[in-house]
Parts: sequence; C-alpha cells; structure tokens
Amino acid sequence: MKKLTEAVKQMLDGLAFAHAGEHMSMQEKTSMLEQKLTAMDNGEAITPDFAASRSKSAARRIAIYLGSELPAEVMEYVIQTCSRLQHELSVLTFQSETTARTLLSPHMGALDAAGIDVEVATLSGDPVTGLNRYLRGHSEIVFLACKDSGYLGRSYLNGTQRKNALPVPVVVVTTAANSTSIETGRDEVNVA
Repeated sequence: MKKLTEAVKQMLDGLAFAHAGEHMSMQEKTSMLEQKLTAMDNGEAITPDFAASRSKSAARRIAIYLGSELPAEVMEYVIQTCSRLQHELSVLTFQSETTARTLLSPHMGALDAAGIDVEVATLSGDPVTGLNRYLRGHSEIVFLACKDSGYLGRSYLNGTQRKNALPVPVVVVTTAANSTSIETGRDEVNVA
C-alpha cells in the first residue's frame, strides 16, 4: 500500500508540473525543473507555484512577427508600447528559436530593464495560416507588430493582406532615415 501511495503522489506531482508548464516561458520551465531536481537530490518535495503560472498566462501580450532581421526602430517601438501598456511580448517567427534569440539578443538588456517577459514561438507552414492558427489560440495577444520591409508588412501596405485578415489588429512599423511611422490599417501616425 505504501508503494501505491508513493506512486500516486509522484503521478499527481507530475500532473501538477505538467499543468504549470503549459503556462510558463522556457526560462520559467527551466528554473522550475532545476528547483525540482535540487529538491529531489535533497529528499525534499516541492509544489509548483500555480499563482505565478496563472498570472503569466493571463497577462496581456503584444506579438511581433520576426523575420530574418529586426530593425532597432521596430524593437524600440515594441519595447515602449509594452512598457506603456504593461504588456508582455510574444515573438512569432518561422525561423529557428536560436535565430530568433540571436536577433533579440541586442535588445534583451532593454527588455529586462523594462521588466518585459519575452516568449518565442516558432511557427510552421504557410505564414498566414501559421499566424492565424497561433493568434486564434492565444486570446491574450492584443495586436501584432511587424516591419514594413517583410512579407507581412508589405502585404498590408500594398493592400493584398486585407482579404485574409488576421484575428488581431496589425501594426506595420515603417522606418525612414529620421522618422518612424506606424500604420494601422489605413491611418498612418508619425512618431518622433
């Protein structure tokens, strides 16, 4: 009977950690696994912090569509907007996670200083279908930002994307020599 009780405890512990892991970033998962391994080595039992995982999953997020480059002006806009709105950041890419994190690395100091949690999601398939699938499954995303020179930005600026609209507003950030403008649908707003 003692073995059965211990086995049930281990299964329930595993289920609790799996549930908590559904709502955590990769860094949070790694941290929790390290805590669990340390506790197991010391003969202790720990339980996942469900309050932290619930608050992260309920956090409103801004998404950025990341291609093969990340202009500093685009990232500055995203960081300022996340800070002002107190939202977290989801980075959506069809590149590998390693490539995405390499492009993000020059901006991680500013993101950390602003207290912005960053999630990287690698997508697959056709860009519009992959973005639609991800955005429909993540209601916490308020809008999607993208650069004007990429596939998605050009399709919105040229008017070809409007018929296959995404389920969230799309902000196209255009950069010029001395100014940055943000296009949301048909209106354009200049930002100094």
